[in-house]
Parts: sequence; structure tokens; C-alpha cells
Amino acid sequence: MKLTKPFFTIVIIILISTSVVAQSKAAKIEDLLQRYYDYGLFNGSALVAEDGNIIFEKGFGLANMEWNVPNTPDTKFRIGSISKQFTSTIIMQLVEEGKIKLDAKLTDYLPNYRKDTGDKVTIHHLLNHTSGITPYTSLQGVWSDSLRNHYKQDYFIEHFHSGDLQFEPGSKYVYNNTGYYLLAVIAEKVTGKGFGVLLKERIFDPLKMRNTGSEDDELIIDKKASGYLKSGRTFQVDPYIFMLNAMGAGHIYSTVEDMLLWDQALYSTKILSEESKNKMFTPYLSNYGYGWIIAKDTIKGTNEAITITAHDGGIYGFNTSFVRVLEKKIMIAIFNNTGPAPLQEMAGQIIQILYDQEFKYPKRPIQDYVAGIVETEGIEAAISAYKKVKQEEFDSYDFSEQQLNNLGYYYFQNGRIDEALAIFKLNIEAFPLASNPYDSYAEALMKKGDKEGAIENYKKSIDINPGNTNGIEKLKELGVEYKKELTVENKILSRYTGNYQLFPNFIITVRADGDKIFAQATGQAEFEIFPSSETKFYYKVVNAQIEFVANENGDFNKMILYQNNREMPGERVK
Repeated sequence: MKLTKPFFTIVIIILISTSVVAQSKAAKIEDLLQRYYDYGLFNGSALVAEDGNIIFEKGFGLANMEWNVPNTPDTKFRIGSISKQFTSTIIMQLVEEGKIKLDAKLTDYLPNYRKDTGDKVTIHHLLNHTSGITPYTSLQGVWSDSLRNHYKQDYFIEHFHSGDLQFEPGSKYVYNNTGYYLLAVIAEKVTGKGFGVLLKERIFDPLKMRNTGSEDDELIIDKKASGYLKSGRTFQVDPYIFMLNAMGAGHIYSTVEDMLLWDQALYSTKILSEESKNKMFTPYLSNYGYGWIIAKDTIKGTNEAITITAHDGGIYGFNTSFVRVLEKKIMIAIFNNTGPAPLQEMAGQIIQILYDQEFKYPKRPIQDYVAGIVETEGIEAAISAYKKVKQEEFDSYDFSEQQLNNLGYYYFQNGRIDEALAIFKLNIEAFPLASNPYDSYAEALMKKGDKEGAIENYKKSIDINPGNTNGIEKLKELGVEYKKELTVENKILSRYTGNYQLFPNFIITVRADGDKIFAQATGQAEFEIFPSSETKFYYKVVNAQIEFVANENGDFNKMILYQNNREMPGERVK
């Protein structure tokens, strides 16, 4: 009896101590995410849990800006490609029931599919993005036009999901939304039920995920966030998309709270057997399993190894991130409804907090500081203030190239051309070796009527980035033919090949083929990159550049990705 009271007291102390630690972590997470929101970098909802216990949950900003409706933990967001893990789960359930075989051919379930390709592609290939089928989201005009249209399923498959094979199935990994659309159709065929019904009956209802479902234009979904795109200092409503065109690949909506129910179910056999889960979480040619990214990492500041299973999502007006750290059963869900936000970066810092390690706050956007002075004191005062702050408080602000570019276009789009010109010119002074500042300055000069100045600056932009197709086309409009081509030998390109890890769940794989070099980011298709110098390369499909960096021994063990106003370094891991 005497042992009871001390034992009870010790338990209380342990519980209080644990609670204080949890509160401390929650406070740090809230402070971190509040900074991202305050700086205009994030607008959405987040939930962080460990071993099934919620450490932090909160909404930031507005779910609907027109009606001033706030985001909350039960706000529903389009989750984009996070949907793929639910599709793969349905397929694995049907495999367990003997209705689908992983090594069966695509044409075994869709007999009307073109046989020359469908006879070569298996369910396994579709699940792990090794089918080789041309992804429909890479087709010309799909995002700007086709995804808005309502198509009958047979027509959509024939015209958008039946492209030629880009490579022999199983030989390469290329992220492919077409594969997951076809998987959803196959599930419908073998069960005789709509895919939304299958998700509801087999996953959402059993797990009591009452705020999760398949989006359909005919349904009214309460508490669903509207999607927006940030344009300078303002927001625009996201373009319309017919969500059933993304069936299986990205058509689900959910809440951060419901994702915790899903996370916990994955530690049991309620939804899938251990054998099926092992297959789903096994990385194949890349670090991709069946609907999941699987990555190994170490906590910064320690040598502690962690295993991450994760997926991100992006669809007009929304981007999302769902991250699980298996060793501590950590779950992080961050949903954003204002276009691209640095969610992987945010999740990485949250993991550091949960492991009691140092973490980094985001920097304040310099564009907001400059814009405020423009409105109160004028453009000349703003330029002087920019230079002063850059010299005295460089570490406190984000001085990346895209900051002034965004601000310049804000003035450009609002007819304030002189202010736009001044900001673009300031950006050239800050980044004289970057291509885009010259391109933006040239566009403003065209608008101003300075043809010679526009030609001069478009040429400078192309000299730095020969892949600047916008600049080439603009020069044609001005009556000038101007191209610049550069080649790099294979013996040099081969020194860059390998896997570069930029974030725990984000790797860029680089390979060389003759005098060509290709890069493939986690969850994306492979694209050729083109040289602007011996170590710097650019994409033609998106405004992004890659630089390879050598160490003191001359080995290229690092890359830097430049995209969306950010410089993202990555170490070579393989």
C-alpha cells in the first residue's frame, strides 16, 4: 500500500513533464507556421501528431476570401496527388480478394484499350509509375483547356490516356497521372461500382473519415475551401477544372483531421493486410512504391536515421503535404489553398522541432517591405530603402530573385509601368547573371514603347538562358531572329549523374544519354535539361534552373535548384 502513492505521484510527474514538452513543441510549431502565414507564404490548415496524439492543429488565413471564412482543422481541401495512396489501397484490396492480379495486363481489364501498348503494361507498372504510357498531363493544352471539359470515360481514355509508350514498361520510372486514372477505371470495371462509391465503402466509412470524399461538380460540399493563386500582392480565383478528369490521380478532398484517422489505420490491418502494406511501401525503380514516396533521412544535428513515407499534392489553387515518420509515428498534414507554398520546407522544420533540434524560421519577403514604402514615400525612396536593408539586415529578409520580379509584375499588371520598370531594373542590378530579370525588364520596355531597349534586354536574357522560349518568341514579334545553342560533352555530363536529395521526401535523379542530360524530381516526369554553361542547366517546360557544384576534390556532390523565388541545395546521395 505504501508503494501506491509514490508510484501514482511519479506517474503524475511524468505526465506533467510530457505535457510541458508537448506544449513547448506545439508553441514552436505554431510560432513557425504563424511566421509563414504572416509573411504571406502559407494560407491553410495544419495538424501534427505523434503516436496518434494531436500535438498541434490550427487553421491559418481564409478558406473563402469573398466571404471572409476562416480556415479551420475541419476545412476541406482538394488534396491533389495524395489521392493516389487511396487509389493504390483500393487496388491492393481487390488484389487480396482475387479480383485483380498485379502481374496482369492492362488489357485483361480494359479489353478495348490499344493492344500494342496495353498488352505490355501491368497493374504493377501502373502503380509504381513504370508503365511508359505518355502522361496525359504532359499533353499540349491539357492544363489550359482540356481538363476543364466534361468527357465520357471511353472518349477520355481513347484520346488522353492511350498515348505511345515512351519506354519499355518496367525499365524506367516516370511519374504518371494517366496510370492512376486507369487504375480507378479498372477498379470500377471489376466491381461494377463507381470509384467514389468504392472509396466511401471501403476506406472512408470504415475509418469514419466523414469529411473526406470524391469531388463531383454536381455535389455541394460544405466547409470546402476555395482555391486561389497569388499574383504579386493580390490573389486570383483558381481556374476551373472538372475534377472527375483527375479521378484516381487527384480528385479527393479531405481535412487534416481526417488524415490522422488514415495515418493511424495504416499501422493496423483494418484496411490492408501486412503483406499488402509491405508491397505498397516498397520502393521500386525510384523511391516510389504504390502511391507513396518512401525515403530514408537523418535528423539534422544528430545521426538518428528516420524512415519517411509521404506524398505531396498540387492542383489548381491548392497544394498539400502528408508526411509520416515511422520511427516515432509522427504524422504531419499541411494543406494550403493559395497555390504553391513551401510545404516540404515547413514539414522538414516541424520534424526538427519534434526531435528537439534546431530549426529555421522563414525570412520576411522583401517585396512586401519595398511595396509598403512605394505606397507611402514613392519609388525612389523604396529603392534606397531596399539597398539599405540589404546591406544592414540581409539575413532577416528574403532577397531572392523572384521577390522583386513578383513586385514588378504587380505594378505591371496594374498599369504602373514606370514603377514596374524601376523594380525590374533594380532586380537586374541584384542578379546580373540571371536570365529572367532581363526578360521581365524587356517586357515592360515593350509596354512602354521602347523597342530597341526591349530587343537589347531580350537578347541578354537569351544569352544567359538559351531556353527562354518566351524571349525568342517576343523577339520574333519585334522582327528579330535570335537563338543561342550550347552543347556539353558526355564525359562532362556523366560527372553530374546521380540522386540529389533536396528535402527528406524530394530527390532529383540526373542521368546522361549521349550529349543530352535529364532530370527527374520525385513525383514528376523526367525532362531534358539544357546547358547555359558547363555547370548550369535550364528546363524548357518550366522556369527553373539547375547548377552542379564541385567540392574541393573536383567531384560534383551538390546541386542547386532555382525555382519559384527559392534556391534549394541538394546533396548527392547516390
